[in-house]
Amino acid sequence: MGKYVIKRIIGIIPLLVVVSFIVFLFIHLIPGDPARLIAGKEATVKEIQAIRHELHLDEPIFQQYLIYMDGLLHGDFGESIKSHIPVMHLIGERMLPSIELSLLSMGWALVFGILIGVLSAVFKNRWPDYGGMVTAVSGISLPNFWLGLVMIQLFSVQLGWLPTGGADSWKGYIMPSIALGAGIMAMIARFTRSSLVQTLKEDFIRTGRSRGLSSMTIVFGHALKSSLIPVVTVAGLQFGFLLGGSVVVETVFSFPGMGRLLIDSIQLRDYPVVQAELLLFSFEFILVNLVVDLLYGFLNPKISYET
Repeated sequence: MGKYVIKRIIGIIPLLVVVSFIVFLFIHLIPGDPARLIAGKEATVKEIQAIRHELHLDEPIFQQYLIYMDGLLHGDFGESIKSHIPVMHLIGERMLPSIELSLLSMGWALVFGILIGVLSAVFKNRWPDYGGMVTAVSGISLPNFWLGLVMIQLFSVQLGWLPTGGADSWKGYIMPSIALGAGIMAMIARFTRSSLVQTLKEDFIRTGRSRGLSSMTIVFGHALKSSLIPVVTVAGLQFGFLLGGSVVVETVFSFPGMGRLLIDSIQLRDYPVVQAELLLFSFEFILVNLVVDLLYGFLNPKISYET
């Protein structure tokens, strides 16, 4: 397994280089001149040209990319164009709340998604199955921003139980995590049900029943573990999207996370911040996929990592 991990990590490097160039090129194709935004409406042409020279915006695009990559190799993600604060300092302030929100969303989505999926599979074509699948379909169908607005209206405006936004206390995480995790919970429930239904038809399950094993032992001791590979795949992909995909939810709840920072930076044409965030999202997504691949071996010892 060690060789496999090293090989995958080495393979990440050229992938990140390609992603960094695509992100860099895409950001610089966005309409608008950051030098003019920094200088202000009353700035002269000479002042704007001086700012463009300071930011290397007057260099050819490929030369700008090489300058940017040289900074990355030295751990320098640049400085915010608007606030003149180091990019990593800005991201560092927002990273922890976003990670906490993502982990909380994924945590409750896994627990309830797997539980609903198991109940639906065990009681196939009976009322727990119907109820579970209605819940799953509802979770997938409801847009997370709409669910967030409904919860704000109900629990904040009418009942006054929870704050409308922010992350000043644990209460501020409840509604955003529900809005983020509802769709993931629904997908996990459906994949768990589908996979477990097939596993319960396998020969080793019939053998276990013939030996007098209880239903709880068969389902949770044998069948569920074998059924979790597709569930882990879905959960890994969804978790990879959580940090980057929390943009809308963080905006709805005024949550001080990386998603909200990304939206603000795009509106201000703050290129260094946007580039750094997109690169971090890409790296996080690649890293999550590596962890998912390693989990396959834990769930199914027959999987070999020798390549």
